[in-house]
Amino acid sequence: MISASDLDAAELAALLAFHADAGVEWLLEEQPMDRFAEFEAMRAAHAARQGAASASSPRQAEDTQARTGSGPARTTTRPPQRDAAPAPSVAIPDGQAVADAAFVASSARTLAELRTAMEGFGGCNLKNSARGLVFAEGNASPSVMVIGPMPNADDDREGLPFSGRQGAMLDRMLAGIGLSRADVLLSNVIPWRPPGNRVPSSAESDICRPFIERQIALAEPNHLLLLGNFAARFFFGGAQTIHQLRGEWREIEIAGRKIAALATLHPQDLAAAPVSKRLAWQDLLAFRARITADNAPMAQG
Repeated sequence: MISASDLDAAELAALLAFHADAGVEWLLEEQPMDRFAEFEAMRAAHAARQGAASASSPRQAEDTQARTGSGPARTTTRPPQRDAAPAPSVAIPDGQAVADAAFVASSARTLAELRTAMEGFGGCNLKNSARGLVFAEGNASPSVMVIGPMPNADDDREGLPFSGRQGAMLDRMLAGIGLSRADVLLSNVIPWRPPGNRVPSSAESDICRPFIERQIALAEPNHLLLLGNFAARFFFGGAQTIHQLRGEWREIEIAGRKIAALATLHPQDLAAAPVSKRLAWQDLLAFRARITADNAPMAQG
């Protein structure tokens, strides 16, 4: 095993970034501990104690009866012992949490108020493991809103959506069709980073739905660009992949208002499979064409 003393500052920084991306949040011990081996040893010791107690119980009962002359003692049937239930989390995703989220979201009249309300909301477990809220950023009254799935490690550290290398790639994607961060509103379906970048559960998604829908309702964009598999499924429904959902315009209804939405690949998808960049470029050109066509009547008027 390589010691930290063998690494220079740049290598240590890269190692820490790797662990952070993998979901490691805290260092709990000075020395590494094999918790699996420790647990197995505890379980073996417990089983040995139970076995010894079971073997000695009949002999002790016989000795007691011989001394007292009493008959066999009555036995009481006890239900089998169950393992202690794990301690509940601070926030439990359930129907009440969804209702609370809907009430909090609907009470906000501006994006600033919604951000404050979400910072004080305690009904989602994801908030307990994230560094903080990653709220929408950019133009508060946009024609275009770009929505990704959830914050990654860079977003969680910076407190801003689409930070780091994935954000830089998104900037280039937008620039290719004449847009910038100043022109659009950037956000995520889930406002708190899940541990280890795991996919949010259905309950967590239900809790966060009122927040992203309220962001859309308050911003009132005319076009939505949805990035990645999770965001596309979240708004379009179904279990299709992003390659099946991309490139096709759909209408979604938010707060009684229909909005044109197009799904494409997320910058992370493009980094993992650069060959897919041509597909994303086709989608972006279609997105640009739709914006231009929809804005033409307003320009003539």
